[in-house]
Amino acid sequence: MEALFGGPARTRVILLFAGVFAMGSADLGMLGALARELEGAFRIGHAQLGLLATMSSGVGALAAIPMGALADQVVRVRLLIYTIVLWSVALLVGGAAQSYLWLLLSRLALGGAVAAGGPLLASLTGDLIPADERAKVYGWILSGEMIGAGIGLIIGANIGAAVSWRYGFWLLGLLGLGLAVAVYRWLPEPARGGASRLPPGAREIPLTAPVRMRGNPLAVPHDTGGADVLRQAWRSLGRAIAYILHIPTIRILIVASSAGYFFFAGLRTFSVVFVQSWSGVSMRELTGLVVAVGAGALAGTVLGGRLADRLLHSGHPNARIMVPAVAYTATALLFAPGLASASAALALPLLILGAAMLGAANPPLDAARLDIVTPWLWGRAESARTVLSLTAQALGPVCFGLVADALAGRGATSRTTSLRDTFLIMLVPLLANGLIMLSARHTYLTDKEAAHRAGATECAPAAD
Repeated sequence: MEALFGGPARTRVILLFAGVFAMGSADLGMLGALARELEGAFRIGHAQLGLLATMSSGVGALAAIPMGALADQVVRVRLLIYTIVLWSVALLVGGAAQSYLWLLLSRLALGGAVAAGGPLLASLTGDLIPADERAKVYGWILSGEMIGAGIGLIIGANIGAAVSWRYGFWLLGLLGLGLAVAVYRWLPEPARGGASRLPPGAREIPLTAPVRMRGNPLAVPHDTGGADVLRQAWRSLGRAIAYILHIPTIRILIVASSAGYFFFAGLRTFSVVFVQSWSGVSMRELTGLVVAVGAGALAGTVLGGRLADRLLHSGHPNARIMVPAVAYTATALLFAPGLASASAALALPLLILGAAMLGAANPPLDAARLDIVTPWLWGRAESARTVLSLTAQALGPVCFGLVADALAGRGATSRTTSLRDTFLIMLVPLLANGLIMLSARHTYLTDKEAAHRAGATECAPAAD
């Protein structure tokens, strides 16, 4: 494994970061797996089930901006440990819920933890991984999302059927506490500015003096007033976010990422209840389906990052834009016939390939976002994306649930058919997303060069 990831130090970083991404994904995956049990225990419908997923994502969206500011100013590893512990305690409390309202309120604390994870990990990854390898390494890190979703689905489905839905929540909470201990023991705080970056084969994370963050006048558009604007940007959260959103490519990448997460959140929440109703599979068969589709998504996530970096090294500078554009388009084109098919033998290969394409889009996107923002604003740039992506994740399950309930309410379709039709309807924005991504190829290289010049002038420690 160390040879695959690039040495002992990188292996620890990748496994810990993947574990953090797996936490939130496992929670939502388990929520989908326990859909029938939760709907029966609290007498709720699809829309109320979707609201459980929406609550944590919605609160996370509200908390993302201040969390991004903290990621640019405080000791990131310590804050990461606090958020993991908060997430774990929230799950333990949710597992003890005696009412739907109790369970719904327990999702509030989950939202705060989700909000912190994105900006913290983006900033840490930028300081630990060299720029020309970030898409590849992000592929391994983001595989945690796919593995976590699969674990959540499998744990939830099997524990819910064998014992009670409560034990699924409690098990994830205990696993989260174990992850917090691992981060505390094995992840030191890296220096900002690149002094702690890990070359292939590194055994330890270099411990160097931290770099104080400063504004970067070269990154400010000339018509905004020059150096004074960005010198104050990191002190003024509003100015920092406004500056970040002034970058043309970042706006496109945020929209693209949010659309992908909107679909993934809805699919993750309702996939198990749909498959169980659609094909009448046993628990063992359902587990096999989850593993097969999850393996496709995992393979796509890993290979998508490697492909983008390989194309980049082969003389295709827009690779981190083109790979996601093709992947999103292919996802819609593969999922549509797979969902519409009445034959499981035909549908399964298409769904596996579609999941692979959906997973392949994210690593190049995340690497591209770091490419086009000066390092001193990585946390806040990721928080801006996190706001929209978590809003999309919050809206995804409840929108899927509302549309499915509305279609079933007509009386002409069953609940199973209404879910299938809902999935097909939601593929339309995903298809459009691939076309939107293509427009970023006109601005990406310019924005990347501006960020490079900005970061190169600010690598020295700031004077007191």
